[in-house]
Amino acid sequence: MLIRSHALLCAARAHGEHGAVVRALTAEHGLVAAYVAGARGRELRPVLIPGNTLAIELRARGNSQLPSARCELVVSRAPWLSEPLPAAGIGWVTALAAATLPEGHPYPAIHAALEAALDAICHAPSARGWARVLAGYEALLLREVGYGTAPLPPPEESWPDLLARLDRQGHALTSRMFGDRGQSRVIAAREHLIERLRRIDPDS
Repeated sequence: MLIRSHALLCAARAHGEHGAVVRALTAEHGLVAAYVAGARGRELRPVLIPGNTLAIELRARGNSQLPSARCELVVSRAPWLSEPLPAAGIGWVTALAAATLPEGHPYPAIHAALEAALDAICHAPSARGWARVLAGYEALLLREVGYGTAPLPPPEESWPDLLARLDRQGHALTSRMFGDRGQSRVIAAREHLIERLRRIDPDS
């Protein structure tokens, strides 16, 4: 197997003394997992940050073997991780994809929505500007994987109504997609984000 593609890095977990297992979302091949040698070294550490866009090359000798990957940075979103709200947003949208999407199933619409959400988080003037994009990403993911038909948020929706929408989607995500799968850390990431969004003055 040989795959070359741009990918959105969704998770990176240390594996062994120097490597990491990464999970990245591609438009053509869906979510892919691979081992990256030297991932914790000086050169790759700033590359393998969830939210970054990578040029990735995956190789495997057979379908039962975890592929190995070589990664190059295309777009870094690391500068926004120093800000609490953008960091919480990036952490949640990437963790959601890594925790819920099956590997090897293309979801081009979800890939496009995740990329749009990451770009909005990084470039919108405030969280009020990107929270609606995030809500649309969640609704699309629920619909694409067959767990709901939540409508996309309308552009004129008020801030309190958008927060209420996010609450409803949170219940749907927890009950339908996570269930008893032991994803407490992922759910906690969303709760942390929503708590921060609630602190925003609705009249600001």
